[in-house]
Amino acid sequence: MNAARDEEPGLSLLVHRPGEEPTLLHTGLASLEHGLPIGPDTTFNVGSVAKQITAHLILLAAHDDLLRLDQQAAGLLPRLQISDVTVADLVTHRSGIRDAESLLSLAGFRDLDHYTADDLRTLAYRQHQRAVPEGRFLYSNTNYLLLAEILETVYRSTLPDLAHRYLFDPLDMHSTHFKSDPRHVIPGAASAYRATHHGWQHTETPVTLPGPGTLWTTIGDLDRWLTHLHRDWPHEHQLPGQGDLDYQPSDHRPYFYGPGLYADTSAERTAVFHYGHEQGFSAATHLDATGLRVICLSNNADIAADHITAAVVRGLGEHPERSTGDVLYQASALRQKPKGAGRYQQAHGDHSPHNELGTFTCDQAPGSLRLTRNADALHLWRRGTRDELTQTGPTTYTGNGYTLTVAGRTDQLEGFTLDLNRAPGLAYVRQESRGHPPLHRQPAGQPPRLGPAGQRQPSPPPQEG
Repeated sequence: MNAARDEEPGLSLLVHRPGEEPTLLHTGLASLEHGLPIGPDTTFNVGSVAKQITAHLILLAAHDDLLRLDQQAAGLLPRLQISDVTVADLVTHRSGIRDAESLLSLAGFRDLDHYTADDLRTLAYRQHQRAVPEGRFLYSNTNYLLLAEILETVYRSTLPDLAHRYLFDPLDMHSTHFKSDPRHVIPGAASAYRATHHGWQHTETPVTLPGPGTLWTTIGDLDRWLTHLHRDWPHEHQLPGQGDLDYQPSDHRPYFYGPGLYADTSAERTAVFHYGHEQGFSAATHLDATGLRVICLSNNADIAADHITAAVVRGLGEHPERSTGDVLYQASALRQKPKGAGRYQQAHGDHSPHNELGTFTCDQAPGSLRLTRNADALHLWRRGTRDELTQTGPTTYTGNGYTLTVAGRTDQLEGFTLDLNRAPGLAYVRQESRGHPPLHRQPAGQPPRLGPAGQRQPSPPPQEG
């Protein structure tokens, strides 16, 4: 093993073939500060991998006759304005409710600002119609925030307590916890890091999102969970939970989406899986109809657990003569290319003059946005920082995770539509002018006034959710 790699954040990787003992590989450090190596007891934030836990609890609630999957969610969530959304729609991402974190990014929420599940649910309750037509898939973490609230309503208990009572304790998953408060201490927790030009940097932010994220667990506990899930797998022609809830076409064809799980029915062996990318952590679980389990957990932001898991599954299938350890070792060497800064820029890093095009608001999103033009480039501003937009059509411009469509000439702009990856169809209209002058050259180190902006970018597609 590369000695330099041992001084970096790393990963935990497991393959468990049916009827055999699991094979594990651990590389790197759980804590760079203390030189603690990653091992079988290291706990990771697994992000959207948690969705299958929340969905399973919803199915249990349906079995207990505490709710019906086909009932309107507004009957359990009085503040929800979209009245025809069902509980099943939330589970399968067919509610059309926009992702609240993406909406919050438009207000310029900064990386170290704290927000809670309630802050995000408030944004969900501001939405009064579906962002996409009924029945269409729109991956949104907000669906699972609302499911967590539904569980707490029907059981009159918290999601962490419910998960321990019905799943974690019975399955001996004693190292698994929903972190409902950023101040909570998780035993054995790894820190997550990102490589910068100046060395390693912490990536965690003080955010708690029970339901879609903030599940901390070990690779062994996830293996216990997948073992339990496979016991509930009826047969190879029916997917886990399919007796209660149909899997529907997802945003990634040919995959389907069911109770917190993607399903691949096109491969030789049907499999269910999910990925999670949260605050520098990366996670992936894979379970096929034979009972094969593959799990990868990482605390290195430049490692993509889904890529490594896919490489392991591919290696096991294409090279059955090779040992499982060899397949794991080769896959563990994969690295995702570090993402560059792109075209996202700090406002005080460029002092060339900008012409003001207006300030715009949307009733479905907090805050306001500004547009300026600098030479031939269009810029979108949020709280003192800006995105330089790339023109991709006569009226369309793209930024980091979104598309902006204008109506008419930009120098006479009355509004535009903003389509974020997980929050499409946001109609922005010009705010009444309050006498703001054009944005001219600023003294060095002094950011322009106004400019709601934020460094937290819209989330990537659901495999990184």
